[in-house]
Amino acid sequence: MARKSITGLYEQNGIWRINKIVNGHRIHESTGIGSRQEAEKYLIHRLENLRQQTIYGVRLTRTFREAVTRYLHEVSDQPSISLTATYLEQLVPFVGDLPLTHVDDETLQPFIAWMKKGGKYHNGKPKKPVSNRTINIALQRVMRVMNVCHRKWRDEQKRPWLDAVPSITMMDEAKTKRAPYPLSWDEQRLLFSELPDHLKAMALFKVNTGCREQEVCKLSWDWEVVVPELDTSVFIIPPDFGGRQKNSGVKNGDERVVILNDVAKSIIDNQRKLRDEAKGKARSIVFPYEGRTLHRMNDTAWRSARLRAAERFGAEFRSEPHPGFKSVRIHDLKHSFGRRLKAASVTFEDRQALLGHKSGSVTTHYSGSELAQLIAAANKIASTGGQTPTLTILRRQAA
Repeated sequence: MARKSITGLYEQNGIWRINKIVNGHRIHESTGIGSRQEAEKYLIHRLENLRQQTIYGVRLTRTFREAVTRYLHEVSDQPSISLTATYLEQLVPFVGDLPLTHVDDETLQPFIAWMKKGGKYHNGKPKKPVSNRTINIALQRVMRVMNVCHRKWRDEQKRPWLDAVPSITMMDEAKTKRAPYPLSWDEQRLLFSELPDHLKAMALFKVNTGCREQEVCKLSWDWEVVVPELDTSVFIIPPDFGGRQKNSGVKNGDERVVILNDVAKSIIDNQRKLRDEAKGKARSIVFPYEGRTLHRMNDTAWRSARLRAAERFGAEFRSEPHPGFKSVRIHDLKHSFGRRLKAASVTFEDRQALLGHKSGSVTTHYSGSELAQLIAAANKIASTGGQTPTLTILRRQAA
């Protein structure tokens, strides 16, 4: 007689998952196992634990995998849920089957080593090494899960899932953190001349407004607000505009007012002309590319352009370009904007407003005179041919 299979198991992407209600208690989690037979053994083990807890009051042993499953379900509406899920899914193969009490510095070491050295994902795809900062982001997710296990979640006897939260040691970020690299005017000239037209317009707008990459990529005409008394306009980016992930929003959670200096305004005027000539293609996006929205600025064209610009720098100035210029990032354009504002003696409060930093004020409530002041401040660094104070970089002499 054929053995009757256990109900409550279903397969998803090659992995067996549990969805079963026993005595009013729902078990809904991944087994992390690709074999039906082994998954059934795991389910039997879970059912026995639940039975002992119900009948004898034996405390149920919770695994990190269970905690992750419940946590992701509870925070599914958070803007960063996609990133959180990615980090926690990477952790599960290393500590997923461990009891919560066994997740600590020692058991996390194999995961940390894998993140630092790279290797392969569980699906066989290659995994690049990452910085200590990236590892810390993952470890911070571990701490969030462990904290709710201790502070919030209770079993049927009102006991916490975890009696005490272990101290997880963070990595030293200073060892792998890349310092910001503000561009000089000459470096900007060389870099921008190597960019394709659509990317050049986006980069020039970014370095004159301090916008973040996704704010530029998804800048919408719907966000433009005309200021007739100043014969200009501004863009007000809503806090839930999206960013790279759906509903990721503006970084600090506030509306972001984008002030246009003369250079930025000329770019917007040109993009408006291109929009009117586009015959309806991507009419809502300020910086479309071939009728579609760009996902990011940091693409092959950007990386190739910075290499060519570094070679031209060496030929033109007969000196080796700084390593920061060879690997200049999109976000360094924002650093360049902020550094130039400071060098031009723009006040701290005005720099906060222009950079979209959180200041505690309702930043979208500006009078005409306040907007005029911000535009004047942004125009102090609007010249593409001017000079900014030299950024001296000290290098230790080779022994």
